[in-house]
Amino acid sequence: MSLLTKIMGKFAPHLVAEIGKNTKIKGRIECRHPSAIINIGEDSLVTGVLVAEVANSQLIIGNRVFIGGHSLIDCLGKITIEDDVLISYQVIIMDSDNHSIRASERVGDLKRWQNQQYDWKHIQSAPVVIRSKAWIGARAIITKGVEIGEGAIVAAGSVVTKNVPSYTIVGGNPARVIRELNADER
Repeated sequence: MSLLTKIMGKFAPHLVAEIGKNTKIKGRIECRHPSAIINIGEDSLVTGVLVAEVANSQLIIGNRVFIGGHSLIDCLGKITIEDDVLISYQVIIMDSDNHSIRASERVGDLKRWQNQQYDWKHIQSAPVVIRSKAWIGARAIITKGVEIGEGAIVAAGSVVTKNVPSYTIVGGNPARVIRELNADER
């Protein structure tokens, strides 16, 4: 059973996030719209930063998930992290580009950010899913539209731009499959 916990913060005095039993938040949660959803399951530890950008943002984190220090999960649309996932330190996971690819649309972004009037309508977004038992290494980057398969390992420093098959190790920039995990490694 989850506990409904109100988390107060510099960017989110209105934030109500559902935080599961025995979950500890040692990092920061920034809910930039009062209707955004952030749900974290039971027995998890978050030492990084979770951000929900707009009214329909949905950041769903399962049970027994670890999110390491200085990691950033930035959700515009939907990010789902299933049970028993380990996310190391300084990892970046985002489901959008955060800025338009068109320079003419980026002009003025700074001023809009400063005035808390950012316009997300020109920003491309696609859901991110990290399946259960995955391990994301330090300083990895996971971009929009990616699914990390069950039990997969993303090597430290990798940039993941495409789906990762279950029970494989990927690494590099862009990340590619290094090898499949043997049955005794699963």
